[in-house]
Amino acid sequence: MKGRLNLFQAAMLRWRAMHPYSAVHAARIDVPLDRARLAAVIDRQLEALGLTGLTLDLRAARFEYLGGGTRSVVEVREGGGRPLDVLEREFEFQLNTPFEREGPLVPFRFVAVTAGAGFYLVLTYDHFIAAGDSIVVLMKRLCGAYLGDDGAPVEPFLRYPATSGRLFRRNPVALIRGMRRVRAMTASCRRSIRPRYAPGADARNGFVHRRIEPSEFGALVRTAKAWGVTLNDLLIAILLRALEPFAGERPPGERRRELAVASIVNLRRDFGYDVNTTFGQFLSSFRVAHPLPRGMALRDLAGDIHAETAHVKAEKLYLQSLLASSGLGTFWRFLTPAQRQGFYAKHYPAWGAVTPVDVDALWAGAGGAFPPPEYLRAVSTGPYAPLLFAATTSAGVLHAGFSYRTAAFGRAEVDKIADTIVDTVRKLKP
Repeated sequence: MKGRLNLFQAAMLRWRAMHPYSAVHAARIDVPLDRARLAAVIDRQLEALGLTGLTLDLRAARFEYLGGGTRSVVEVREGGGRPLDVLEREFEFQLNTPFEREGPLVPFRFVAVTAGAGFYLVLTYDHFIAAGDSIVVLMKRLCGAYLGDDGAPVEPFLRYPATSGRLFRRNPVALIRGMRRVRAMTASCRRSIRPRYAPGADARNGFVHRRIEPSEFGALVRTAKAWGVTLNDLLIAILLRALEPFAGERPPGERRRELAVASIVNLRRDFGYDVNTTFGQFLSSFRVAHPLPRGMALRDLAGDIHAETAHVKAEKLYLQSLLASSGLGTFWRFLTPAQRQGFYAKHYPAWGAVTPVDVDALWAGAGGAFPPPEYLRAVSTGPYAPLLFAATTSAGVLHAGFSYRTAAFGRAEVDKIADTIVDTVRKLKP
């Protein structure tokens, strides 16, 4: 088979063996829905881009797109007067619906949710095949083709990029630094409070959506700039604050007194591949832990996080996660199902994770008209963390998608977390 899985893809497949590990994107199309034409457009684009006939060999960790025809099925949901509520329920359903695990695969599912005179195109994909940036570019092509650009020439994607070995060869110094700091990472994990899961519960995902309006998002961006931190730093700080009440008491004398969240990192630039020509997944992560002392101002917390994330980025310490993933893969098969479910909570505790995607930049970079359409997304949590915050920016709006493990949080608790985040953003005054 032509392609080899990289280390993060291999980890996703291990998670996927326990529960569906998928992601869902939705883009609004403001013309009437023609279901048959939409399915035909999808088929032509997938075939032209070389994304049909996928086969997967789990034992050999290899995959190949064999090409050929495909017959996509587009299911239709009536949005009525509240299409975003229908989308929220559809996202949750899709996150919990499995794809085939091995052999010939169809890694995409499509749904159209009606919305007034238009509709939302919903694409669910088996997450190991691609990161969100590749899917945004694919969605841009699907939406553009449906809107009348279906006859434009299409070059197939490069679908078999090099694996993590290329990344390590390009960054040998960073790799050595990461290995030297494993002890510090382990010590941080030992100081961190472990997320709690109900015993014997499954890995089902729930989903909650919130919309942060352009004026509010603009204030968020200006605040980050005024404070000298990145937008992602500020989102991490706000998420930590929202999660803090659920971690319980953290006496200063206790060993486990820090709260940690993770940040998903796109390594496409480190790999050296263009998002508009290379389809795939180039992800890693790093975690940030903080004691969150009582009374600490959000600005100070964001500053502490920025100091940590700037160090991680400067020294490329996010390569640690790939090294750890490689080691974990060697003995994963010896763990029981219960040990696998609880491994990350025990040894790499994080209460949540932030995964950002800037649709504005990706859409324009792929040649799409600006502003892009309304765009939402959701990502499975897997065993990595009990809550995942998908921050998707499109046309000046921040769509906040919260996937959560129902074994760790109830819907009311996640509603409270989401509302706290939105309220915090609304009160920011740069």
